Amino acid sequence: MAKNGIKWCKVGFYYYFYPLNKGSVMVSFIGDYTCKLDSKGRITLPSAFKRQMKEGMQDGFVLKRDVFEECLILYPMKEWERQNQIIRSKTNPYNKEHASFLRMFYSGTAEVISDANNRILIPKRLMEYAKIEGEVVLAGQFGKIEIWAAEHYAKVSRVDDEFTALAERILGGLNDQKNE
Repeated sequence: MAKNGIKWCKVGFYYYFYPLNKGSVMVSFIGDYTCKLDSKGRITLPSAFKRQMKEGMQDGFVLKRDVFEECLILYPMKEWERQNQIIRSKTNPYNKEHASFLRMFYSGTAEVISDANNRILIPKRLMEYAKIEGEVVLAGQFGKIEIWAAEHYAKVSRVDDEFTALAERILGGLNDQKNE
């Protein structure tokens, strides 16, 4: 960590940084893990995610439908609060279009906690939305964990020409932007 409060981390050939100000740091969950849904609709959080989170497990999580895909998003409570601050800053609940967005964004959410065995109960309505039964994939991202039906994740996570082109459009000019 540098003296200015910025933490650098190397990912592949690129260095990324993020501020270490209180409330602004998000956990970066690394990896994807396959697990089984038990008969009561619970999944066990992988020990790697628990380790990456370090603290905050006791604060609980918010589980919600994804905006773009048929999967669920698991936010640690601190990250959920950060997301809410962003949404509050960009919306006006007295604007009809914003109110409609807020209604849809917050529908399909549930507050969940992990039990003593590190399991999280997925509400039935959310399991039905994501077509989750049997095998489940937990895929880590910046500040959140995606929860997928295993067969659906296998389809959307394939590296193909479309992904390669997308990566080039999004990341291809990074070195050019740094020099500007």
